[in-house]
Amino acid sequence: MIAFCMIGEFGIVVEFSESVFEHFARHRQTHPSMPEAGGQIFARITDEGRHWNVVHASGPRATDQRSRFGVCFNRAEEQREIDEAFVEGLHYVGDWHTHPESAPNPSRRDVLSMRQIARDSRHQLPGFLMVIVGDAALPASLWVSFHSREGEYIKL
Repeated sequence: MIAFCMIGEFGIVVEFSESVFEHFARHRQTHPSMPEAGGQIFARITDEGRHWNVVHASGPRATDQRSRFGVCFNRAEEQREIDEAFVEGLHYVGDWHTHPESAPNPSRRDVLSMRQIARDSRHQLPGFLMVIVGDAALPASLWVSFHSREGEYIKL
């Protein structure tokens, strides 16, 4: 497992399971013909909300619209995934997607999308994670950030 510590007012420790990293690795855009992929990430939350163990990543889905430089998710399918995961004791904690670059950075659209999700979702969490998977080896080519309800984000 690889852990990212969130310093500051939230004091949350986020751990990613090996199976989640394997899922990300399978969908890296390692060839120019590969479209972006993405999905949602789910965690078991313990220690009064301060420990997030990310154990599942969904997607990509056949119903997503994918291109080399973008992906548009099927929101109805995403809600179904959230509902099913919650029954299993897992909480939706964010989204992941790929970028065709070694050291990915979020686009303006990525940041605005996470801001809207954190603001408009019905949840008890202080915010959500965004993971961008680059085309180089993991975990070096990961971007991981935490997006608060207030619209601020912190790169982990």
